[in-house]
Amino acid sequence: MNTLMALAFWPRALNVEVTHDRTTQMLGWKSTRGVSMLNESIGFGSTGPIVKLIQQQLNALHFYMPSSGVYDQQTGLAIDAYHRLLGHGFSQIGDPGTIGELLARTGAFHVRYPGDGKHVEGDLGHQLLAEINGSTVYRIYPISSGKPSTPTVLGRYRVYMRDPGYLPDGMYYSSFFTGGYAIHGFDPAPDYPASHGCMRLPISDAISVYHWVATGDPVDVYL
Repeated sequence: MNTLMALAFWPRALNVEVTHDRTTQMLGWKSTRGVSMLNESIGFGSTGPIVKLIQQQLNALHFYMPSSGVYDQQTGLAIDAYHRLLGHGFSQIGDPGTIGELLARTGAFHVRYPGDGKHVEGDLGHQLLAEINGSTVYRIYPISSGKPSTPTVLGRYRVYMRDPGYLPDGMYYSSFFTGGYAIHGFDPAPDYPASHGCMRLPISDAISVYHWVATGDPVDVYL
């Protein structure tokens, strides 16, 4: 018996084709069947298998994504970071094209300084921050770096001071890496450079980064 199964995947359907070559014992035959798949029409508040799959794929690509099963704020932030990584601009919407790229696990953060061991890289060109161990990416977050009048400094630094909680100016869970420049949470942390020079994180991401970064860890900042 010679059986061939061909699969074609679209966000809405899975087409399965099974064929059997004609033999002396059996006639040849072919059967095709379409199976309804996951609905890609999702948005904030959506639940179900497609949302769980999206969150699963974001985690697999190392975006900070506490899997809740709900298309929530954290999912939107991770989707936005994924769009930035791919050079697709800024958007928290999981459109069909984005879902397709996620399912194919398209894209990867390119580590620039693997020799720094456990370190953080601020890729200002993509407005992303990555926690890295050697050449292995641990987690990726969206950031808002310095606006044109107060740009974030470029270069290679080390965390020299950390401060949990809120500072008087609204900085939240801060890790300082040179002078008054820090990685910290702040509200707002918009999807464009808006800070006074720091690398702002959304408030919901700040504690995760703070607990991963340690005093003395390298911080590499580049365009």
